Amino acid sequence: MNHTTQLPDHRSAHTRNGAVSAAPAPARTGSRRRPTSTQWAAWGFLAPVTLYLALFYAYPLYRNIDLSLRNYTVRSFVQGDAPFTGLKNYRTVFDDPTFAPALLHTVVFTAVCLVFQYAIGLALAVFFNQHFRLSATLRALFLVPWLLPLIVSASIWSWMLNSDSGIVNAALHVMGIGPVNWLTSPSWSLTSVIIANIWIGVPFNLVVLHSGLQSIPAGLYEAAALDGAGAWRRFRSITFPLLRPVSAITLLLGLVYTLKVFDIIWIMTKGGPADSSTTFATWSYRLGFGNLLPAFGPGAAVGNLLVVAALVFGLVYVRAQRKQALS
Repeated sequence: MNHTTQLPDHRSAHTRNGAVSAAPAPARTGSRRRPTSTQWAAWGFLAPVTLYLALFYAYPLYRNIDLSLRNYTVRSFVQGDAPFTGLKNYRTVFDDPTFAPALLHTVVFTAVCLVFQYAIGLALAVFFNQHFRLSATLRALFLVPWLLPLIVSASIWSWMLNSDSGIVNAALHVMGIGPVNWLTSPSWSLTSVIIANIWIGVPFNLVVLHSGLQSIPAGLYEAAALDGAGAWRRFRSITFPLLRPVSAITLLLGLVYTLKVFDIIWIMTKGGPADSSTTFATWSYRLGFGNLLPAFGPGAAVGNLLVVAALVFGLVYVRAQRKQALS
């Protein structure tokens, strides 16, 4: 006799009858998920920053773009009824004979200042990284040009480079060299403002690059020294490559700052003589505020060209950083 044990059938009635039914759907709550207290706190912290960026960056940029696309006069600037002209102000700027010299001076001023500020700042950062006696005190003294108001720094350099009573020409006279018209000669005016701006920008490069040097492990230098690498080889193979991310952000910030330098040039030379030291920053100011009949539209157009240049270099930096992170 065959005894078969019957196991209990746990299937549902629909399954036993040959039909398969779907699992019951979860009950809906009837409302969306509400933000938690942590999310509200995050939005609360973001709100002041967002408001600040909207009021002091987004709105002025919008107004500047609007100025460059309309024919604003003093009356229409007050009443707000300036007619829309499209890109006419930009064509006026491009056709102006001052455009080419101002573009050249802006490129030369920015490039020369960046190269010398970075090179001198890096040399000083490596020098002060040796941690010798009084290094902290001397490093603090190098910050003085950076801490001074720009109007004070420009006035000091104007006095030093004065053709008649300046200390620079007095020193040249002691060495048997004739006086140089630093601020009144078209051949020297751009050089004068470049020298002053380099002096002002070196401390920033020194501080940032010195901070970057602190993050490089000392063990790398010790291992390289044991392998017989000299000071120059250690700098070329260790310091400079590992300092590349810090160098990139230093150059980017220096570029943005140098593109918009106005105070130094205007106080020392006012862009002259004969537009020999005029850059986009001083030209934009002179168009908008330096005449009895201001040209608000072309002045805003020149300012927007500076914004576009800074934005392009910023995007190049972001792209390079992203490519470096993926590699």
